[in-house]
Amino acid sequence: METVYISGQDATIKDVTLVARYGAQAELTENALDRMAQSREVVERCVEDELVRYGITTGFGKFCDVVISRKDNATLQKNLIMSHAVGVGDYFPDEVVRAMMFLRANALAVGYSGARPSTVQALVDMLNAGVCPLVPEKGSLGASGDLAPLAHVALGLCGMGSCRYKGKTLPSQDALAAAGLKPVELSAKEGLALINGTQAMSAVGVLAAFDAWKLTRAADVVAALTMQALGGITDAYDERVHDARGQMGQIECAANLRSLLEGSGLTTRQGERRVQDAYALRCVPQIHGASRDALGYVYEVLGREVNAVTDNPLIFLNPDDPSGGDIISGGNFHGQPVALAMDFLGIAAAELANVSERRLERMVNPALSNGLPAFLVKDGGVNSGFMIVQYSAASLVSENKVLAHPASVDSIPSSANQEDHVSMGTIAARKARQIVGNARSVLAMELLAACQAIDLQDASQALSPPTLAAYRVVRSVVPMLSADRILHPDLEAVSALMADGAVLRAAEEAMDQGSND
Repeated sequence: METVYISGQDATIKDVTLVARYGAQAELTENALDRMAQSREVVERCVEDELVRYGITTGFGKFCDVVISRKDNATLQKNLIMSHAVGVGDYFPDEVVRAMMFLRANALAVGYSGARPSTVQALVDMLNAGVCPLVPEKGSLGASGDLAPLAHVALGLCGMGSCRYKGKTLPSQDALAAAGLKPVELSAKEGLALINGTQAMSAVGVLAAFDAWKLTRAADVVAALTMQALGGITDAYDERVHDARGQMGQIECAANLRSLLEGSGLTTRQGERRVQDAYALRCVPQIHGASRDALGYVYEVLGREVNAVTDNPLIFLNPDDPSGGDIISGGNFHGQPVALAMDFLGIAAAELANVSERRLERMVNPALSNGLPAFLVKDGGVNSGFMIVQYSAASLVSENKVLAHPASVDSIPSSANQEDHVSMGTIAARKARQIVGNARSVLAMELLAACQAIDLQDASQALSPPTLAAYRVVRSVVPMLSADRILHPDLEAVSALMADGAVLRAAEEAMDQGSND
């Protein structure tokens, strides 16, 4: 099994996904353990000398001026976790919680948070053992960190709350025992170190961005199939057109479409049948390309946040300082960078669905489909064919428009106005994840319709090699629709192919083969 090393410095979106979704093992590096040990010495010295330092020897939020005695510090940490575990709603999927655990361990591994190495190791051990705390998805403002969701993770680490282990939901203490692990008793600063950060929004965001990147490339494959089903005009993808504008996502998408369509016997040139196509076909590079550019920005933000220190206060080692380090209270827990990126991700994914539904409409509408039978079925009237598939796609597209309203423009004061501006980043991330899922379903509907349109023309052998490979993947699980049947299983099967990346892989492998021939 693959191992991903936690250094606090060089984790990637792919690393997070490997651990969270595919079960890769995580391992702390020696350098990370050393840095955490040095940082911990500063915390111990503050407690020993009874220095007043926020979050170490004081209360939290509005209670920052309340000094906590040494004898009450352990109680403070436990109370912090229990009092902050107030999430509500459905539980996050296990892969999201696993991503949260990995990201929190990686942030603590930088060595600016003062957590004991043994505590961080216990979190990693829990992750590797497959013990997954139950974390409600709602309740974070995304500014004093993702306090509520991360507190539910910390509950599990401390043997409180509930966890999933080997398919069963158990009291956390029982789940840990079954995995051969012991609960952690938190020491000074550790409660705050575990819950003060952006790891819930980042976990949701990383997985959504990973899926969106696959979906963005798959959208080009789906559009290329629809182009051939409708005899689309390829002149609009001419390299000179896109170079003249200079938008990189557009240029990349147009180049990809040219490769995907190379060798097709179904596309046309301008003037052969029509002078130009409607925008949903002609402007694919401009629309898909803009989403590519937006996703590039999202990846940059998340790539930085994966290795970011988002705790407060931060401990900076300083050998010249008598206390052994500088403890600075700041605001790195504020999720605004991620919140804006997540809103942008949601909008970018929604646009992939918007234009996909329009291409689907052109195939099912006999007034727009260039001779295809109404609703892509023989014996129309007796059969409804793909009529309601377009309804469903339109519903998802409209739902995405509601979900795409930005969360990051909202704020509400908390903690007696001490925390008077918040990011709503976790809401933005959850919405983006939902939009990506909806967009995948819409593109799956278009893909299935495009394959049906090709079959109605008995034209699969005239497809370009990359799109023929994608077509065959679809037809390996869903046959042509000869007469009405229950289409829900078909749509689910094709959506699963999209989620797995099978359609995209088949097309890209065929393109690679073509470039090597």
